[in-house]
Amino acid sequence: MTIIALCASHTPLKDFHDPGAQAQAEVAQCFNEVRAWIQDFSPELVVVCGPDHFNGFFYRMMPSFCVGAAGHSVGDWNTPAGELPIAGELAEACVRHLHQNGVDTAISYQMDVDHGLTQTLQMTFEWSSLPPLLPIFINCAAPPRPPITRVAAFGRALGGFLQTLNKRVLIIGSGGLSHDPPMPALVSATAPVRERIIGGGRLTPDARAIRQAKVIDEGLRQAQGASQAIALNPEWDQGVLDLLVRRDFGALAAFEDEDITRQGGCGGHEIRAWIAVAAAMSIVPQTQARVRMYRAIPVWVAGFGVMTIE
Repeated sequence: MTIIALCASHTPLKDFHDPGAQAQAEVAQCFNEVRAWIQDFSPELVVVCGPDHFNGFFYRMMPSFCVGAAGHSVGDWNTPAGELPIAGELAEACVRHLHQNGVDTAISYQMDVDHGLTQTLQMTFEWSSLPPLLPIFINCAAPPRPPITRVAAFGRALGGFLQTLNKRVLIIGSGGLSHDPPMPALVSATAPVRERIIGGGRLTPDARAIRQAKVIDEGLRQAQGASQAIALNPEWDQGVLDLLVRRDFGALAAFEDEDITRQGGCGGHEIRAWIAVAAAMSIVPQTQARVRMYRAIPVWVAGFGVMTIE
C-alpha cells in the first residue's frame, strides 16, 4: 500500500484566455513534472475529491459528501464527456467504512461530474487510459456547506479506508484557491435561476454557452481591474497553503464561511477539497507536503496553486 496526493486549482478559462508567456510556461512546466511524477508512481486507483458547479448536484437534494459508484462527465469547459471508469465495489466499501467511522456520506450510482473533478484528471492523465476512479463530491458551492471540522473528519476517515487497500493510490483534491466567479446563489437568484439550481437537469447547449460566456467575460474584467467581484487574494492563498503544509487543521477549522467568502471569494470554499485530501494524508505515516507552484492569474479568475504530498 502506497498513497500519494496532488492538490491543484482548476480553472475553466485556461483554454479561453492567455495569461501571458511567463504564467503559461510556469503552469505547463509544473504539470509536466506532475505528470511524470504520477507516471512513475503508476497509480492503481485514483481518488478525486472536488466540487460541483450546479451541473450534477442541486438543492433538491444537496449532500455534504457523495461517493460515486457509477457516473459520467458532463463535458463542460472542453473537458471530455462520457462514462467514467469508476471502481463501483470500492465505492460501496468506501461508503461503508466512512459510515462506520462517524462520517455520513451519500452514494450515487448516477453521478454527474463537471470540470470541478475532471479538469485536473484531464491535465494529468491520458483520458483514454484513465486508471480506475473513485470520484468524491464535496459541497463547496451551495450553502449550508459542511464545516471545515467535518471536512477534515471526512478526510481522515477516507485516509483510513485507503490504508486498508493493497494498492498504489493517488488522491487528488481539485479546486480553490481564491477566486470569485459568477456563481448563482439561492438567496439572490431570479425565479428561473432558482428553479434551475433547485430542480436541476442538464443544460441545453445554448444555455451552457450563455453561462460560459459570462465567466469568459468576467476573466477579462478581472484582468483589466474592472470587475465588481472579490479580487484574487495571494496573501490569503499563501496563508491557506502554509496551514495545509503544516497540517494545522485547528487553524483551518477556525475559518468561518463568511470570512472565506470575504477573503477568498465564493470559489474560495473549494479549499475544502484540499483540506479533505491533506487530512487523508495526515494519517499516512512519513508523508510531507510541498507547494510546487503558486501564481495569481486574474484572467483565469484563479489563485492558481499546486501542492503534492508524498
